[in-house]
Amino acid sequence: MNEVKRHVVAAEEAGMRLDRWFKVHFPQVTFAYLNKLTRTGQVRVAGARAKTNTRLEAEQEIRVPPLAFDKRPADTPKADVKPLTSQERKLFQSMVMHEDRDIFILNKPSGFAVQGGSKTHHHLDGLLMGLGVELGERPLLVHRLDRDTSGVIVIAKRRAVAAALGKMFATRAVKKTYWAIVQGVPKPAQGRIEVALIKAKGLDGDRMRASKAGEEDDEQRAVTHYSVIDKASIIAAWVSLKPVTGRQHQLRAHMAHIGTPIMGDEKYGGHLNMPEGMAERLHLHARRITFPHPREGTIDITAPLPEHMLQSFKMFGFDPNRYGKDEG
Repeated sequence: MNEVKRHVVAAEEAGMRLDRWFKVHFPQVTFAYLNKLTRTGQVRVAGARAKTNTRLEAEQEIRVPPLAFDKRPADTPKADVKPLTSQERKLFQSMVMHEDRDIFILNKPSGFAVQGGSKTHHHLDGLLMGLGVELGERPLLVHRLDRDTSGVIVIAKRRAVAAALGKMFATRAVKKTYWAIVQGVPKPAQGRIEVALIKAKGLDGDRMRASKAGEEDDEQRAVTHYSVIDKASIIAAWVSLKPVTGRQHQLRAHMAHIGTPIMGDEKYGGHLNMPEGMAERLHLHARRITFPHPREGTIDITAPLPEHMLQSFKMFGFDPNRYGKDEG
């Protein structure tokens, strides 16, 4: 598994961007990770260095290096990866909303990281490592949520299932609905935000911003549909957000771009001037996901709101049961 792989671009993939190709074939590879692989020359197209936005041609060969998740977890000997502790198992089970022989669907808590980093040692991917010891194969993340975003996240129990789901996510067969409380009220009440994003460095770490003229080579197309469900005067609004694309911080950056940042969002200004008594936490929740099950049937699942958002809904007089199952 820890070997260089070489893939040939299929005829139907001609014209596809390299980052989209990776999204289909290796859904676990984040854009940031792919950017690192291309920047260091580890990923090559037709023997040459490539960028994430390189357009592919049929019959070209793509060199894929050994990937982090192909290696033993955390690059440690297998003997060092331990099964879940009773406390970790309890945490994982508390998140499970659905399980079958192919997938888990979890309701991730706000503040719980999906993947580790230099300062993050307790995260969902770590739980999956321990779970893999028991299952014989490590479950894989199919997509991601920001640390402070709560709600629905899908886990594949096997690599083949992850690949099948990755293709669904790349072809928009997956429908996702988020709920958020934003500062102010978006105008018009319903709309489409199509603003390409680019990563910017800041004092508060990486964040996304609208791209500018001359940055087209590095920008990522990003599209979000939004709808105001309810509002509290001009102070706040409850909005339903439906991303067409899946860029890092997309919903947060887009809502800030139109002047209504998500409440509690420290990266995008939503933490400023919050109403007294409101929890200073990100008010963004992955509410619902719908997609064809890789084996048969359809998955359609809704995650209950976290406690801090329920409290804010009560404070503003919003009724989370207003629309039943087909809300937003």
